[in-house]
Amino acid sequence: MSGREVRRYDEQDVVDAARSGDRGAFSELVRAHQDEVYTLALRLVRDREVAADVSQEAFVRAWRAIPRFRADARFSTWMHRITVNTAFSHQARLRRHRTAPLDGLHIDPEAAGIGPERAGESASVRPKIEAALGELSQSLSSVVVLKDVYDWSHADIAEHLGISVTAAKVRLHRGRKALREILWAEAGDQ
Repeated sequence: MSGREVRRYDEQDVVDAARSGDRGAFSELVRAHQDEVYTLALRLVRDREVAADVSQEAFVRAWRAIPRFRADARFSTWMHRITVNTAFSHQARLRRHRTAPLDGLHIDPEAAGIGPERAGESASVRPKIEAALGELSQSLSSVVVLKDVYDWSHADIAEHLGISVTAAKVRLHRGRKALREILWAEAGDQ
């Protein structure tokens, strides 16, 4: 199986092979999903090196857990959930060890599926949004990124953050409101 690209119609076969312990099949899944896992990690931790570590750790966790993967969700959805949990665990370890502040959020237009025209239009706005997201607490920025960038449902966000659906909605509302206030204040300063 290795050496060929995973296609949507045969990914379940590759997942089944990986669940049976086929390392080559799992490597194929890693190749197919590494960019989206890294991009999600980067959006959550806001540091390229940390995102690379989180991505690697997420795939290690996935390899260990794949025999228990029930396939009632798509593999990419399952990997997103593992990545979010890994990023939060990693951030908690960093907070305990009091590391330096994280850099701003970087959005890779190609990995995010944004065309060149759209990327050019948003290039001037992106740094402002990244800076504003950086001013939010992690609990607010995480919900905003998961909902507005990855279009997760409130229920999925709540489940993976260990909060209620109502709390997820409240955090999203507060995060969006805070972003608006930060961006409006910045626009007024110009």
